[in-house]
Amino acid sequence: MAEEFNEDFAEEHQANPGADVEMAEGNGNEAEGSAARNGGDLPFAEGGDIEPRTQFISYLTSPVVTLLVGNGESETILTAHQALLTQSPFFADACAAFTDDGSPRQVELPSEELDAVGCFLEYLYTGDYFPRKLPGQRLLEPDPSLPAVDETGEQLLKHARVYTIAEKFGMDKLKSLASSKIHCVNSTAKGEITYARYIYRYTSKDDTTVRAPVANFWATRSHTLRAEAEEEFRSLCLEFPQFGYDVLTRVLDEKLKRERNEKLHPGPGSGRKRARHSNV
Repeated sequence: MAEEFNEDFAEEHQANPGADVEMAEGNGNEAEGSAARNGGDLPFAEGGDIEPRTQFISYLTSPVVTLLVGNGESETILTAHQALLTQSPFFADACAAFTDDGSPRQVELPSEELDAVGCFLEYLYTGDYFPRKLPGQRLLEPDPSLPAVDETGEQLLKHARVYTIAEKFGMDKLKSLASSKIHCVNSTAKGEITYARYIYRYTSKDDTTVRAPVANFWATRSHTLRAEAEEEFRSLCLEFPQFGYDVLTRVLDEKLKRERNEKLHPGPGSGRKRARHSNV
């Protein structure tokens, strides 16, 4: 807006050089124009100097790094541009050890899932990974190769693995994206148990971003879903006592909350009476 105003003023002044100029406004505009011409900040500028945008071509002209994903017969070779990889602190440290003597630029990832690494690379190059979230909806774009309902938990695990690999690689925005996609998957009780087992095995005790929703889910639905997968639910509780404790804690907290509400707002006829003892 400031530049458009200065241009209009200059055109008007050239068309009528003898016109009167209000000194108060004119001096202000002249000062702003002078500041702009001299490279100074305008009075309403915020944030200081803006860093120049990195051209995408500069990423593509950076050295290519080889990634060895998996091990043994399942090992797969992937490649990616170093300038993109170094957005991750994990790869920034790995690439810092490379030299320019012609030795291979190679990073080994023997314990990572190929699909999760592929999603990570897709995110680096495009800012997202498939399936993407549909705008304004709690849904993911359809994948014809997958069932509408995740009965095995594989669709949940896809995003859970992206979440844990983003944690390892230090990519917080990718973690948030993967977490949001988890909540878009429609799954069964058995699928949810498979997902919960992965979360409690591969995330830290302090990671409430994904652990808390899992515990809340089972605390509010275990009485109905347990019948669908009772043996699996019992096995999960025995394998990961922390899961059972988290669920039980939320069940008891909810019970206490209801009791407090009943005391504060007693309903008609809600008072308890002693049982009568009949002499008959």
